[in-house]
Amino acid sequence: MLENALLFDEAGQPIRQDQRTRSRDWDEVQEFCHEVYMPYRVEPLGRRLKPDATMRSARIGRVTMTRFSYGVPIHLDTFDPDAGNIIVLNTIRGGLRHMVDAHSDTETAAGDSFVVDCSRAEYWLDADDAHMQVNLTIPHDVVAEIAERWYGFVPDDRLWTTRLKFGGPGSSWLALMDYAARRIRAESASVADGRFAAHLEETICLELLRAWADGAGMSLETGARMAAPHYVRAAEEIIEATARDAPTVGAVAAGLGVSVRTLSEGFRRFRGITPRAFLRDRRLDGVRADLAAAPKGATVASVAADWGYVNFGALAAAYRRRFGEPPSWTLKRARRS
Repeated sequence: MLENALLFDEAGQPIRQDQRTRSRDWDEVQEFCHEVYMPYRVEPLGRRLKPDATMRSARIGRVTMTRFSYGVPIHLDTFDPDAGNIIVLNTIRGGLRHMVDAHSDTETAAGDSFVVDCSRAEYWLDADDAHMQVNLTIPHDVVAEIAERWYGFVPDDRLWTTRLKFGGPGSSWLALMDYAARRIRAESASVADGRFAAHLEETICLELLRAWADGAGMSLETGARMAAPHYVRAAEEIIEATARDAPTVGAVAAGLGVSVRTLSEGFRRFRGITPRAFLRDRRLDGVRADLAAAPKGATVASVAADWGYVNFGALAAAYRRRFGEPPSWTLKRARRS
């Protein structure tokens, strides 16, 4: 699997790339890596080695898929946490050694995968001269958003700080990577259909979350959600019930007898988001539900106004970020049904 990933599309046509796909120049290779992954430090494991790099990339919604190799043995470390990215390293040839924690590491070979949230955890890796990878770069906020939408909460750092080897030859994860790679269009180096790209992005993130949580010993269905303090869960219930009225965080906190700071820290620690972000998402969910059930003659503006929105441009931008489509598309589907 993945041997032809980002080389040919499903019809066997070569996939066009706008940038150089091979390089023996360290600066050129690092520029590519900083763009598709994040800034980090690279050290060749040998004197006077020049790279023989493969550099290909494609887009699946907000996910970047890369086919990459330095072509020489290397050590990588000092990944920039401010980039806010999760990386999933899928090995198709050669081998890598990954940091698991301060005292241990693990190796991946062909068919194995490894995930690390570089915005939450330190990380290093060593790669041999035969390594070839098909990797994913996913913003932390995208995975957190999808977790919150599907499971009702954002996992805490027990998940995000877990560096995990997973998958393996014949795994469902590797099959999904192969499927995703086959859907890249030859002419555009992306999944061209916006709605399908958003669906595939979500599928990738959900499968990653499932494997990651299993490896971290967490339950996405019940465990992490119930670990939150009572006041966080009570605040969620209040916000969900009164989202249309857009209550202030101060009013919610006062009603529960806690400070805004305590409530905000509880959300940050146990949900990975702020109370304000939780309210924003519940309001967007409400708008989406009303659009999907809108009666004949309803407009996006009328539904938005019912929720108290006055800046329709800002609403449309936030809606697209959360659901991968403009609100008008949701309304059009409702009219057809």
